[in-house]
Amino acid sequence: MQFKSGIGWKACFDEEKDRYFGENGGTQSYNLFELTKEQYDRLDETMSEWDACKIMYDGRQMYKSVNDRCGPPYKIEFDPDYKTLCPWASVVGSGKTWTDELTDAAVELLDSEKNNREQRRKRREEREKAKE
Repeated sequence: MQFKSGIGWKACFDEEKDRYFGENGGTQSYNLFELTKEQYDRLDETMSEWDACKIMYDGRQMYKSVNDRCGPPYKIEFDPDYKTLCPWASVVGSGKTWTDELTDAAVELLDSEKNNREQRRKRREEREKAKE
């Protein structure tokens, strides 16, 4: 695995999986993304957290944790395989995890989560088939 990091962010290229990932944030807000090669290549260890986050936010969000003062803490597992895909990540999380149904609805509704639609639709179809 190859890593890049800066203050408040870290990115990884996993040669075995030929995939790119990035994480940012901390206790109040933590995010884990799958990145494209182009996004990963744009990350530079001298850039600010803000600039690195702007690049990562264009990736496919895999996990999100929020623990701010605007409500109770929560976690969203957009891709339940995030632990397997990113064993190197320093995942932060507290509070309740959103249900699959709530996560699916948010992905369908929010334009910011359009990168997750194909993956979530496939998983929803698999869950529905398993019920039959």
